[in-house]
Amino acid sequence: MKILVINGPNLNMLGIREPDIYGKSTYADLCRFITDYAAQKGIEVKLFQSNHEGALVDEIQAAYQKFDGIVINPAAYTHTSVAILDAVKSVGIPTVEVHISAVETREDFRQVSYIRQACIKTITGLGFDGYLRAIDILIENGK
Repeated sequence: MKILVINGPNLNMLGIREPDIYGKSTYADLCRFITDYAAQKGIEVKLFQSNHEGALVDEIQAAYQKFDGIVINPAAYTHTSVAILDAVKSVGIPTVEVHISAVETREDFRQVSYIRQACIKTITGLGFDGYLRAIDILIENGK
């Protein structure tokens, strides 16, 4: 099984950006956490992060017929990007939306998720563990 993990804008600033919300661990820590878990599960994982909407769309499109699942934290683009929604819908790859924080308890604008309608599941508020839960969901979905 091959899973693509996509992280959107500002996630490269983990550990620096609002540590009271996102924690003190860095993006490099998150990458290690995910790759170690994938190795334990015997699956291949590719990690991608960009602050640019078009780069995220390009990565989703490039996944077509190459990946069995996508874990995506679109970050701020969750609430604004029809382009990312359309890309996920276009490739037809089972996708799980992940958010480190509990977005449902935050600002009003964070209550809207465009990507959600193309996802098989949404996970919020579990910190880095949400990514592992998303991987497990995709593994189960692929059986």
